[in-house]
Amino acid sequence: MGALRSTLLPPSPPPPLLLLLLLMLGMGCWAREVLVPEGPLYRVTGTAVSISCNVTGYEGPAQQNFEWFLYRPEAPDTALGIVSTKDTQFSYAIFKSRVVAGEVQVQRLQGDAVVLKIAHLQAQDAGIYECHTPSTDTRYLGSYSGKVELRVLPDALQVSAAPPGPRGRQAPTSPPRLMVHEGQELALGCLARTSTQKHTHLAVSFGRSVPEAPVGRATLQEVVGIRSDLAVEAGAPYAERLAAGELRLGKEGTDRYRMVVGGAQAGDAGTYHCTAAEWIQDPDGSWAQIAEKRAVLAHVDVQTLSSQLAVTVGPGERRIGPGEPLELLCNVSGALPPAGRHAAYSVGWEMAPAGAPGPGRLVAQLDTEGVGSLGPGYEGRHIAMEKVASRTYRLRLEAARPGDAGTYRCLAKAYVRGSGTRLREAASARSRPLPVHVREEGVVLEAVAWLAGGTVYRGETASLLCNISVRGGPPGLRLSASWWVERPEDGELSSVPAQLVGGVGQDGVAELGVRPGGGPVSVELVAPRSHRLRLHSLGPEDEGVYHCAPSAWVQHADYSWYQAGSARSGPVTVYPYMHALDTLFVPLLVGTGVALVTGATVLGTITCCFMKRLRKR
Repeated sequence: MGALRSTLLPPSPPPPLLLLLLLMLGMGCWAREVLVPEGPLYRVTGTAVSISCNVTGYEGPAQQNFEWFLYRPEAPDTALGIVSTKDTQFSYAIFKSRVVAGEVQVQRLQGDAVVLKIAHLQAQDAGIYECHTPSTDTRYLGSYSGKVELRVLPDALQVSAAPPGPRGRQAPTSPPRLMVHEGQELALGCLARTSTQKHTHLAVSFGRSVPEAPVGRATLQEVVGIRSDLAVEAGAPYAERLAAGELRLGKEGTDRYRMVVGGAQAGDAGTYHCTAAEWIQDPDGSWAQIAEKRAVLAHVDVQTLSSQLAVTVGPGERRIGPGEPLELLCNVSGALPPAGRHAAYSVGWEMAPAGAPGPGRLVAQLDTEGVGSLGPGYEGRHIAMEKVASRTYRLRLEAARPGDAGTYRCLAKAYVRGSGTRLREAASARSRPLPVHVREEGVVLEAVAWLAGGTVYRGETASLLCNISVRGGPPGLRLSASWWVERPEDGELSSVPAQLVGGVGQDGVAELGVRPGGGPVSVELVAPRSHRLRLHSLGPEDEGVYHCAPSAWVQHADYSWYQAGSARSGPVTVYPYMHALDTLFVPLLVGTGVALVTGATVLGTITCCFMKRLRKR
């Protein structure tokens, strides 16, 4: 039967007046006191309970022993030994097996403090619990035990998955498997209620575990929950999404809780659970969890956009002539959510010249709002990018040019919408290359340029002529011509790119560049295929190598122009000579005859040096 508690009672305490007198005389300086929680304590069957006990004001060793007894309501005067820190055979038979199994145990916190733990409460565990401390004092003074009442309530907590409707029918017996697209909302409901006849609070949380993983506190990651004080908190990985409004949790009615995860991500896949915990406030004001239950809500799979997005193009390899329209179709396919609240798409076309690496440059695109735009270099052309079906997009160039030949690819991007209007790119895909061939116009240009008169002197006007010959090309071909100069440095041509001096466009409008000498320039069309450049008041800074660069232009039905051919003339050297009379300004102190001889020598030297430079070039 185990150890029986001694029936010997300590001597009656001295009268209060005598005790006061003893304290005043310094004969007593301590009083043993055993402290247990204030009762009654309410707990639920099947759950665990911990009752603390500590002793103060004692004599003797620092490590005190403790004995726990139970007084059941049906036998309030019978003390049943539960467990002791000193005697392993202390337990009565009704507790023996539970103590041996570790279901009931006393755990020492420190020398003068312990806690009684009962893992799975039973209805017959209700009663008065007494914590007794065997005396180690030289005299009896104070209290040697403390008592607290434990009341065991029936389990009244219920948790289940809520059906999708407002109230709905009973939830299915097996958890459903849900499929959501990346970017869509994931909404799950949970029913949690209690019929406990005491005032309690419920804390409800939603958690996620990796698919097929065993469910436990170590594997269950909390997503979001409502605490017993009605505060809403999220687990660490979800705190930012809760703050951004992408994660929400609310209570609908008296027992229905609904979690919404906006903008589902790949990492949101898993098995979702609802955990309800019932809390009660003990007499000391602290809150204690008295029950907890968990229900599986659903197995959730997230269909990522990157695994579904696919792009195809048509109608296949194209061969067209210049000026003809070019139409290409792009189809976006896959198990994708429709564009709207949760997802958005952009589609564009890229072109790379034949043989060029990479996807190339942007031709045109439609953004997530359906607004079209043209890529660099395509401004001013008649190009249309439009959506012709739910997932089919068309690129149309009204008049193709030979420069439009190349490899075309369609690029589609999928976005998911977070809080507010914020978009996050989730996936992108390019189509296979689609070759496009545009026939050349067959225009062949040749240009011949020369310096009129052959020799030009400083202060005079240098006239440079350029004759252009054309073979092939469509009717209505127009020509433009521009003049360029390269400047010499130390007898060598500069590595700086050639500089535009002036020219006449295909529309007959003159374009003036920068003349090296800074003087006036005139450009003009002197014949249908002959252009002239004139450099007025020639100076030494105008020295250089000039060339003429004609281009052939074709205008299509959409009134756009494109360059169908180009050429470059040979070099024309412009060297401003000095007049012979200029050499006579040499001081005449040595006489007129000597001045003439000197002028002739200078002129010959200049001519010699110039001819050497011509041979060097």
